[in-house]
Amino acid sequence: MAQITAEQWKALLVQDPDASILQTAEWGDLKADFGWTPAFIANDTVGGMVLFRRLPRWALGFTIAYIPRGPVTFDREKADYAGFWREVHALCRTKRAIFLRVEPDEWQDTPEAKQLTAGMIPAGMISPGINGFRPGFSTVQPPSTILVSLEGSEADWLARMNQKTRYNIRLSQKKDLTVSESDDLAIFASLMQETGTRDQFGIHSRAYYQKCFDNFKPGGQVRLLVVAYQGKPLSAMMLFIRGKRASYLYGASSNEERNRMPNHLLQWSAMKLAAENGCSEYDLWGIPDEDEATLEAQFQEQQDDLWPVYRFKRGFGGAVRRTLGTYDYPYLLPLYRLMAWAARRRKG
Repeated sequence: MAQITAEQWKALLVQDPDASILQTAEWGDLKADFGWTPAFIANDTVGGMVLFRRLPRWALGFTIAYIPRGPVTFDREKADYAGFWREVHALCRTKRAIFLRVEPDEWQDTPEAKQLTAGMIPAGMISPGINGFRPGFSTVQPPSTILVSLEGSEADWLARMNQKTRYNIRLSQKKDLTVSESDDLAIFASLMQETGTRDQFGIHSRAYYQKCFDNFKPGGQVRLLVVAYQGKPLSAMMLFIRGKRASYLYGASSNEERNRMPNHLLQWSAMKLAAENGCSEYDLWGIPDEDEATLEAQFQEQQDDLWPVYRFKRGFGGAVRRTLGTYDYPYLLPLYRLMAWAARRRKG
């Protein structure tokens, strides 16, 4: 088996309910409305969704290719990574990809991570040659996160949190806040706009969030939670649920009534909803890509990028985890080097 249809990919993913939400056909359909073209490749043991983005017209039909939080391994013992990558590279060349970016859904320093990278790096090849794979010059998804265990009782969860976070959760429960599930993406988009303006980061359009919600809602893989005070929305999130993992991909909050701690109640409610749906872990998604010692030494002073987010998320008692990060496989090395140079220059 090589390239397959979206429906065939959906059927294959049933074998791995813990595969990332970013590897689902629903995610591919979402990205298809916003400049990407999904393709699905699989053999009997390994598969993945590859997203292709056509570059501007002046780029003469070249594309970039991206595997978000993949590939997916269906049979660890017999995993045919070599066959999978062979098919991926053939497709990427057909699509005139300048390079392939891969962000595996594997934690560092695990047997699974070593098995996957061994499949990317044939015996006898040494980094940075590594069969063309090399560390990516930028990332799409944040490599580091905080993973909160949902094992045990709610009392156990609270015991793992720091004292201030426990206090704020209990305080929020006394502040006349309501928590509800909603289908109203206008509320969410409005709060996202307010959040993006306040915290100075880019956000997606309302159409993007609506399409995302519409794609995952029928399968029960997304819930929109809203915290309100006297009917006015203060905080909201899109909670994604798949297999054992719940993920906090998108969240927003108002500038008003922050003393009522709506964000703490929102996270607490998401944890409870995730556990009710059979999840054993809650992925808080993005934090600065630093080791834990650096995070703890600097989080009170650092104000830029994801540091304020880390200050909030660290209180929920989770473990700092890092994925394998980002790997690039250039097909047209001069153009790849040009793009890498431009990206470094934009960063300043």
